[in-house]
Amino acid sequence: MMSTLYGYIRVSTREQNEDRQRIALQEFQVPPANVYLDKQSGKDFDRPAWRRLVRRMKREDILCVKSIDRLGRNYEEILEQWRILTKEKGVDVVVLDMPLLDTRQGKDLMGTFISDIVLQLLSFVAQNERENIRTRQAEGIAAAKARGVKFGRPPRPLPENFDELRLAWRDKKISLRNAAAGCDLPVSTFYGKAKRREKEKKDV
Repeated sequence: MMSTLYGYIRVSTREQNEDRQRIALQEFQVPPANVYLDKQSGKDFDRPAWRRLVRRMKREDILCVKSIDRLGRNYEEILEQWRILTKEKGVDVVVLDMPLLDTRQGKDLMGTFISDIVLQLLSFVAQNERENIRTRQAEGIAAAKARGVKFGRPPRPLPENFDELRLAWRDKKISLRNAAAGCDLPVSTFYGKAKRREKEKKDV
């Protein structure tokens, strides 16, 4: 039976692009038409291209990925996808970053045993690294907030006519809705900013 070579790329919305993975697959001579790409986070893992690829592959086909964590979002899922590919589908898997994870080699009992051990170890390491990254990010954000660093978009500057309309609203010359519309602000935003401005002036 003639085998077909496929490639799979997954990038999250936080990554710049898929070039690094695509170049690696090209160097392995995966036909561009057989490369499947999902641009979704591992957390979401709603991967339509992956599902199409798994359905298309048949026994003795070869799947090539750049790294083991492209197969799943965590330790359990990577192992499950590996089981589906190698046991249920009868597909060979090649992980370019880890030559030991090439099921075309060592198909005897010892080769399979070594491959499974390496797979479980790398899957655990991949998940552990992601958890460490999230922990470091959370700690970094907490430390930055403690130093007074502000996150998110900078506040939108108030329009030049804000105080004029605020005073007119305060003196009941115009309605709150008209004052907000004159500043091109939502009513709730205008009200909140007006109250803060009043408080600032009282504190001065």
